[in-house]
Amino acid sequence: MIAVRPSSYLEYPNFEVIVVDDGSTDNTASIVREYGFRLITTPNRGLSHARNTGLVAATGEIIAYIDDDAYPDPHWLTYLASTFLNPAGQNFAGVGGPNIAPPGDGLIADCVTHAPGGPVHVLLTHREAEHIPGCNMAFRVSALQSIGGFDLQFRVAGDDVDVCWRLQQKGWSLGFSPSAVVWHHRRNSIKTYWRQQRGYGKAEAMLERKWPEKYNIAGHATWSGRIYGNGQKYIAWRRGRIYHGIWGQAPYQGLEEPVPNLFESLPMMPEWWLVMASLAAASLLGLLWSPLLRALPLMGLSAGLALVQAIRCGARNSFADVAPTRFGRVKRRTLTAFLYLIQPLARLFGRLPHGLTIWRRHPADDYSFPHPWTADIWATGYHSVEALLQTIEVEQRVQGIVALRGQCVRPVGPRGQWRHVRRRSLSMALENHGSGRQLLRVRSWPRCSMGGSVLSVVCGGLSISAALDGALAACAVLGAVALLLILRTVEECAFGSFAFLQAIKNIEKVEKNRRKETTCAAPARSGAPSYVKSNINELQHG
Repeated sequence: MIAVRPSSYLEYPNFEVIVVDDGSTDNTASIVREYGFRLITTPNRGLSHARNTGLVAATGEIIAYIDDDAYPDPHWLTYLASTFLNPAGQNFAGVGGPNIAPPGDGLIADCVTHAPGGPVHVLLTHREAEHIPGCNMAFRVSALQSIGGFDLQFRVAGDDVDVCWRLQQKGWSLGFSPSAVVWHHRRNSIKTYWRQQRGYGKAEAMLERKWPEKYNIAGHATWSGRIYGNGQKYIAWRRGRIYHGIWGQAPYQGLEEPVPNLFESLPMMPEWWLVMASLAAASLLGLLWSPLLRALPLMGLSAGLALVQAIRCGARNSFADVAPTRFGRVKRRTLTAFLYLIQPLARLFGRLPHGLTIWRRHPADDYSFPHPWTADIWATGYHSVEALLQTIEVEQRVQGIVALRGQCVRPVGPRGQWRHVRRRSLSMALENHGSGRQLLRVRSWPRCSMGGSVLSVVCGGLSISAALDGALAACAVLGAVALLLILRTVEECAFGSFAFLQAIKNIEKVEKNRRKETTCAAPARSGAPSYVKSNINELQHG
């Protein structure tokens, strides 16, 4: 459902209000009729379907979305529209603004406001956004229609991220207006907060399947811009500095807080709970082989880091504006620290069942034994390295893997460029031989995960040590873990090998067909080869 306050509350000359009741079980319909707004009642089909329903019914050039747990500032539409009309916003397909928690929603809502995992915006500049949250976003109707509206698979969350990426993929950009404010109520119970974060974790897994190039190997979205919150979502271990001077403009004064590094962010990541679980399992295995009991202090250290970071983040909030007594402030800080502690766990519970893990699998059509191979393909006409690499990249996307773009490392012939996937690397070069002939040289080789290789060696070494000490049960468990890691690494390499090999064979097939068409259309010129020669068929397949 999308709801706003009475029309007299919004100060804008011309707008319509459409409320989409997506199968609610409360008295939404009767409340909407009291104010005379247009009501569209549908069965429960999810958030994206409700947004598309409003898009079809809207008659204006711009459609603004707001959630049922939010209400707008009186000048909300004015600032959104002015951003679109600004000369700098002519290419904006969408515009968003901040969402602020209103005061007085209760103790738990106050703590959720200062806890991680809330709807935030990502800015590239002070006016251009990479992502705008769904509770405060407006779009040109024509732009939304050009991409087919919202993706219906996102029923609860993730729809806003997906539509922002799709619009940017089409060449549009997104704007941000800091004055287009909506007041967004936060969750008012730990249970609903937990459910919300689990839903966000599921949405992340769904987004990763659709946009794998937007995620790193650990399964986290890689943003080009800066993620903004309320300024209290994170506290660094290093001490901050404020440089003084005339008008506060001393040398090297930063305008923004430094971005947290990996070490400082680890205790707040969902995968940190997997680290603690692994160390706990190793400690329990120490009952079978005593040297593994050394993992117990490491488990305590990892849990202690997460706890200390949560306490520090919770203690940073003063709550002086909502809790006049010392006891009330301490209670809120304690609860906020608890939310900091469970939020990564909730996200993990949402991500794991839907396949978003470090060891996530992608559907494989076939496998090829992983080993280095080379291929030489004679082609007719002119091709650029970029076009051929893009063809390979598209083919790999069909196979379910993503190529990471590299750069020119060294010239091989006239051009040289590199591409690699998670478990396979490739280099390619083109040599122009005149008379419309080109020689395409391709070299590919497997790349093993450094983390997986290290873990395999560690578990294998521990298994051998346990066997030498006579702890056969511990030896079997550790050996099984090492074997699984090795098999998983080989499987991914074999999958990547087949994907690359299939892409190169498709290029070879296209060139053969093109050569046949050229030969049939005109007699072959003297000195020009009447075939496409390659050594790709000499490769062994797994």
